[in-house]
Amino acid sequence: MPPPLTRVKRKIVNLSPVPCFSMPPASSRSTEEKMTALMERLGVDPRIQDYVTRSIRFHTHPAPGILISVFMVDYALELLGASPGERLYAVCETRKCAPDPIQVILGCTAGNKGLQVLPIGRFALTLNRPSEGPTSDGVRVYVDPAKVAEYPAIRAWYTNAPGFDKREQEGPLFDEIFRAGRRILSHKRVRVKVPGKEKWEAALCSCCGEMVPGDLLEDGACMGCGSLAYYEEISP
Repeated sequence: MPPPLTRVKRKIVNLSPVPCFSMPPASSRSTEEKMTALMERLGVDPRIQDYVTRSIRFHTHPAPGILISVFMVDYALELLGASPGERLYAVCETRKCAPDPIQVILGCTAGNKGLQVLPIGRFALTLNRPSEGPTSDGVRVYVDPAKVAEYPAIRAWYTNAPGFDKREQEGPLFDEIFRAGRRILSHKRVRVKVPGKEKWEAALCSCCGEMVPGDLLEDGACMGCGSLAYYEEISP
């Protein structure tokens, strides 16, 4: 079990069906066909092709970070000796792109407590198995700056280089990502803390009157009425 999820501002989410499980619109199908053709031309493993297709549908559009993250998840699974379908826990060190392939391929989500997203900004992820003890051994996979230096298009995207235009260079960038595969990645064996299950008591917020775990109150008020307030009520 991973460390407790960090507290982040809540936001309104789109409750429409997950794109991964619905038929993509015509424009998306055209993009998907082009991506499939590119992967076929470059001899990408069918397993990776499947991961990429499903992750792009979930993300709603192709993005370099999605493609790289697919390779990261696949590499981490191999290093851990695990497979999709197992109960795994993931920590993702960036909010950009990488959380989506983790959810699609592994089924680790914030809702099932399998995914923790930390806004560190490093393009990296960690996978570990459940543990009854205080720690669990896992593997951390990350984009290695030294290895990225060998790939000019990836390097320009990764460093957000001045003058880099993803729309103009997207084709060469995608091509380079598939050719590079795992070659831009490195890994570390890591040990993560596993918190014990803590019981909690419900409490009413003194401001909104809604129920929250008592240990999340701030001077009697929930964080939604305090430090994490993000909206104001308006008239119907």
